Amino acid sequence: MKGKGEKIVEIYADGACSGNPGPGGYGAILKYGDREKEISGCDPDTTNNRMEMQAVIEALRLLKRPCRIRIVTDSNYVVKGMTEWVRGWIKNKWINSKKQPVQNRDLWEKLLRLCRDHDIEWVWTKGHAGSKENERCDLLARKAIQKCGGRSRRT
Repeated sequence: MKGKGEKIVEIYADGACSGNPGPGGYGAILKYGDREKEISGCDPDTTNNRMEMQAVIEALRLLKRPCRIRIVTDSNYVVKGMTEWVRGWIKNKWINSKKQPVQNRDLWEKLLRLCRDHDIEWVWTKGHAGSKENERCDLLARKAIQKCGGRSRRT
């Protein structure tokens, strides 16, 4: 994906939840060249998967023009959703393989809209395995849970 000398926006994202559902938080890091920005937020009543998605959504909302992007997350749900499942869901009018409505459709649709103008590479990384950025996003997400009145624990 990366051309010679071309800069890519790197987005690292993670979500966490204290209970599932329960208070949740997300954290993300955006890197472009030598610039770096951290973001986080919370929701008092959510799920882990929604927070994983929200981390990516909030990071993408900060981009002001079409970019080449590498999104790194420990969420198979987000990576597989965007690279494998979403085309089938759309084709089947947002019904999944179990003949049920797709969960979190509202966020999948937001994510699709935000991705439309970008060239995105989706990368899964093993969580809690020593990736500096993934560990930092996890910490941001867990701290955000505390802002919503929840107790943080690893998910």
